[in-house]
Parts: sequence; structure tokens; C-alpha cells
Amino acid sequence: MKTAYRNIYQVLHLNRLIVFSVVVIALGSSFFSGLMVYNIYQESLDNAFAISTDGNVIPLQLVSQKENLEVEALAHLDLFHHYFYGLDASNYEKNLEKALWLGDSSVDNLYRQKKADGVYNRLLQYSLVQKVIQIDTELDLTAEPYKFRTTTYFEINRGTVIDHYILISTGQLITVDRNFPKNTHGLLITNYFENSLKKTNNDSP
Repeated sequence: MKTAYRNIYQVLHLNRLIVFSVVVIALGSSFFSGLMVYNIYQESLDNAFAISTDGNVIPLQLVSQKENLEVEALAHLDLFHHYFYGLDASNYEKNLEKALWLGDSSVDNLYRQKKADGVYNRLLQYSLVQKVIQIDTELDLTAEPYKFRTTTYFEINRGTVIDHYILISTGQLITVDRNFPKNTHGLLITNYFENSLKKTNNDSP
């Protein structure tokens, strides 16, 4: 008795159905695996683990990026104000050069204005020492560019007389590429403006 052969089209249709099913299952498995890996990665961004002395795993909450940004921004502004306003005859050129790396053209324009007004010439002529005493900064990190308002307390030593001043300045911060050692925090001061300068009789802030 002869064996009945199946219709070739039915065989091809069945094979195609099997291949299609295998491909769909493989894609589904790959998608599920990728989703699991992504979820694990997202969780790892928020948590780290350490081993205690008794061998237990201790979860550690990482500092958020905003907290890191706040530290970087405050350090950047502190550095700038110390360089830009902490001057004497021996260091003013070096300090001003460092300060100009931390800001944009608004800082450079202010520097040129002070130079044209003879601020640095008087510093040299009378051997003045301008020393930053304290820097207080308010930051708004809700959106870039980040706004800031800084109060700088400094003194000018004129030899026999020491005058104290309070400077209030404002501006914005934007993120840029880090440049070691000229701009280690990767931030740039923009729209910098000296709002007010007041002489005070107090010896301390």
C-alpha cells in the first residue's frame, strides 16, 4: 500500500507557522530580559551596598545629583569670589586670570570696566590688600541656567586703616565641560552683575 504524501503547501505553511512562533517567543524573551536589566540598572542608581564587619549587606542611599550639583555650584562661586575680590599687589594678575576662566563675557566686561576705572592701578599704587572674609550664596537649582545671589564680605587694608564692605552680586550658572585645573567644577558664571556695594563699620559679618 502506498503512503499518501501530504500537500507540499500544507507542509510549508506549517513550517512557516513554527518559525514565526519561535521568532515571536525569542523576541518576547529578549524584550522581557532587557526590561528586567533596565529595572535593575535604575534601582542600582539609587542604591549601593556595603558589607558590614559581621558579613551583612547594608544598603546605602546615594547622594542625589541635585545635592552634588549644589556642592559643585557653591564651591565654584566661592572660588570665583575669592579669586575676583581677594587681591593684593603680588597676586592680583594671577587671581584675576583664574577668575576669568570661571565666568563668561559678563565677568570679563566687569573686569575691563574695573581696569578702566583704575581699580587695579590704585591697588598697586597704594599697596592695598583686599581680603575676602565670608561668602554667602543663595541658589535656585530648579532649572538651568541656575540663578544665584551672593553676598561677599571683604576688607581693604590701607595700612593704617581697614575698611569693611558688603557686596551683593547676582548671576546664573550653566554647565560646561570640565577643564582641569582651570574649571574643575564644569560650571560657568553668566549674566554676572554687582548689584550693590556698601561700606560697613562692623569688623565682622
